[in-house]
Amino acid sequence: MPFLKLNFRPGVNRDQTSYSGEGGWYECDKIRFFSGYPQKIGGWAKYSSNFFFGACRQTFNWITTFNDNFLALGTDDHVYIEVGGVYYNITPLLGTSTNTTTFAATNGSSTITVTESNGPIGVAAGDFVTFSGVTSPGGLGGNITEAVLEQDYEILTITTTTPTSYTYTIQARTTNKNIVVPQAANASDTGNGGGAVTSRYGISSGYASTTFGYGWGTGGYGSTPWGLGSSTPVKLLQRDWWFDNFDNDLVMNIRKGAIYYWERGSLTNPNTSLNTRAVLLSSLTGASSVPTAAMQVLVSQNDKHLLAFGCQPYDGAATDYDPLLIRWANQDEPQNWTPSTANSSGFLRVSRGSEIVRAFATRQEILVYTNASLYSLQYTGTTDVFALQELADNISIIGPRAVASANNVTYWMGQDKFYVYSGQVQTLPCTLRQYVYQDINFNQVDQIVAGTNEGFTEIWWFYPSANSNWNNRYVIFNHLENAWYYGSIARTAWLDTAFRSYPIACLTEESSKVGYQYIHEYGVNDDDVAMTSYIASSDFDLGDGEQFMLTRRILPDFNFTQSTAASPTVTLTIEPKRFSGSATNTMSSNTQSVASSSATLDQYTEQVFIRARGRQMALKVESADLGVQWQLGSLRLDVRPDGKR
Repeated sequence: MPFLKLNFRPGVNRDQTSYSGEGGWYECDKIRFFSGYPQKIGGWAKYSSNFFFGACRQTFNWITTFNDNFLALGTDDHVYIEVGGVYYNITPLLGTSTNTTTFAATNGSSTITVTESNGPIGVAAGDFVTFSGVTSPGGLGGNITEAVLEQDYEILTITTTTPTSYTYTIQARTTNKNIVVPQAANASDTGNGGGAVTSRYGISSGYASTTFGYGWGTGGYGSTPWGLGSSTPVKLLQRDWWFDNFDNDLVMNIRKGAIYYWERGSLTNPNTSLNTRAVLLSSLTGASSVPTAAMQVLVSQNDKHLLAFGCQPYDGAATDYDPLLIRWANQDEPQNWTPSTANSSGFLRVSRGSEIVRAFATRQEILVYTNASLYSLQYTGTTDVFALQELADNISIIGPRAVASANNVTYWMGQDKFYVYSGQVQTLPCTLRQYVYQDINFNQVDQIVAGTNEGFTEIWWFYPSANSNWNNRYVIFNHLENAWYYGSIARTAWLDTAFRSYPIACLTEESSKVGYQYIHEYGVNDDDVAMTSYIASSDFDLGDGEQFMLTRRILPDFNFTQSTAASPTVTLTIEPKRFSGSATNTMSSNTQSVASSSATLDQYTEQVFIRARGRQMALKVESADLGVQWQLGSLRLDVRPDGKR
């Protein structure tokens, strides 16, 4: 019998059984399709040995007229500007004090007790403080040096709080081979250090993931409805930041929280210190009627209006919040929000849905998602300034960051299906729909993040599986190949930007406060360890399985051109079954089926003798070694009919 050429359709289908998907692929991890054929995805590496604090959920990249290539990162307790792998802390401040401060240490312990006079009101455990000006540690100075103390520290416990003093604890730290480790005091650290130390207290930390609480006082001020009883559950949102640039400067807000401004300045008046903290937008000169809270801020770049989506009404009290209201500041004046006949400030209200979930800027319009509809917001240039048009009703979006755009087409993940908008809203057919939606932690959907990987024409969604409280899986739609595939990678943020050489992702371990940036499509490994990748086909047969088939050999067709290993290899496995419902590898006394057979192949393998017998079979290719990159071509299988029993 002639060789059986094994060519499978691009994409993975888990919404059918393995046998009904004959001619396609059924399982995978860390692969993609390129020109119709599967290959291992690109690797990744730490962008910098420096770290940041908190779970980073949002990144934003922009270029200034100073040729700064800035990346903003927002975590549950910090905001950073990253330049050249260095993180500058621009977190807005709750308060600053320069007072007599003492640091007390105990030999053998990394816990430092801090006592400060006249600190700002409202500091709590979990907030962060940065010390500077520690010039005379006094009795300290063994392991607990000035350099150790002059860092950004989380307040672990507060033992005393009065209007005139704080006493709290921090954990001294240092780094060892780029790993953050506690720094224990030694016998020389027995006295009380201190002096006129400057302490900068960041705004209150948020939640790293969505949390459900009960009773009075649950959550921060303004983040939950007032007056809830002890038996009423409260959804405490994870801390999400939204960023956009207003010329050189950065405007940002906490989701459903305050709006802040970080000034890089103009060519004639630059801000030369990247450690300058962001300030409330309402504190800028000429500020007027700035919303006290907004779901999201966004700059309409063509006409230079700063918009707030879901915000405090113009004439409302400071604690009022309208989740369907859109307001905008005067053109070129992001701090002036008072409407008048002499400026372009204004507002309008979305009519459908109960809240705005996301505003997403595209080339010609701003898409406004509510929890039940989609609108187009466009600049008119008239006295109305902006106009709304409803695009679709009875649709959904699963989370505020579950939307991405490629080639002027917008894709997003709904509550139970995927959508696409290219002038009209349509359901995006997905061969992994059941696989994805039947294994999601719906309590943590706010973590879902979408992004492009335009080098490979892909849209990525990272999401938490049902048994995880953290993003640990991804699903990809390749809009050129019209193919879906999936896998397991833990990432909390993703950004594909034209201003950087590689896509950027962030990861903060769930059990840790320390996070790192990773550059993707860099090398072929998982940072400095091997990456395991595989793909398995759906079952195939001869003549609808009327007869068993017997394989004797395979003529491989692989490409290893981007591998860095001296002798890259993959493992190829043939998995036979007697029936669709049979377990792979099953052997019994009344069948002659041969168990799964595997072979290791390299780039010089001409043929491999592999014996397997079954009514139907599946093919699996995998690699798990350092430095291996592979692409599968068209395998040829030497197979013949082998009876009906």
